[in-house]
Amino acid sequence: MKTRSVFLSAILILILAACAPVERPANEDVMMDKSTATIETMVDEQPTDAMMEEKPMVEATEDSMHTDDMTSEKKSMPDEDSAMMDSPAWFDTKFINVTSGETFKISDFKGKVVLVETMATWCSNCLKQQKQVKTLHELLGEMNTDLISVGIGIDINEDADMLKNYVQKQGFDWYYSIATTEVANEIGNLYGTQFLNPPSTPILLIDRSGTVHVLPFGIKDAASLKEAVLPLLEEKM
Repeated sequence: MKTRSVFLSAILILILAACAPVERPANEDVMMDKSTATIETMVDEQPTDAMMEEKPMVEATEDSMHTDDMTSEKKSMPDEDSAMMDSPAWFDTKFINVTSGETFKISDFKGKVVLVETMATWCSNCLKQQKQVKTLHELLGEMNTDLISVGIGIDINEDADMLKNYVQKQGFDWYYSIATTEVANEIGNLYGTQFLNPPSTPILLIDRSGTVHVLPFGIKDAASLKEAVLPLLEEKM
């Protein structure tokens, strides 16, 4: 009987132990809270629909490549309007031809060769040089139509009437005008202060494309002028 009683007691103890509530660790709730918070954070950080939208890639077809090449080529080609903008400001200044009263601009002669001499009516060297220019026009013959000569008076003490009388007396039949102070200063700044000193007989040639060529200072005879002008006249635009 005693053995049986002990056996029953042992079974009862096991049953009570099995039915007793299991005690959780003190930090288990904290761990569960952290897990829940981590999951919520992961949900918040999920990409939106806009982020998930796939951006289509552009396929480089032959047509698109050709278009790109054309665009690149167009950008690299010089713009004619831009080239004209590079011309000196005085090219677009309106001059008054003292013999006719008509206005003209150097840019009006684009495509021609233009000979420009800064001068004064009192300058004997200028007179000698202009006589050589007159002979030059005679030497050129048929090509003379493509050469435009312009005399620009730069003495601030001289006016249009003085220059007109001078031109008519000497029989020069090309363009003559009085320069403004702005034009005279620009010419001096661009090509040298000698262009403001008439006795040095400064002359510049402007070719068909508008490029300026400065000739040596000093009186140049007609043959030397022809040698300088001919290559420019023979050039085609």
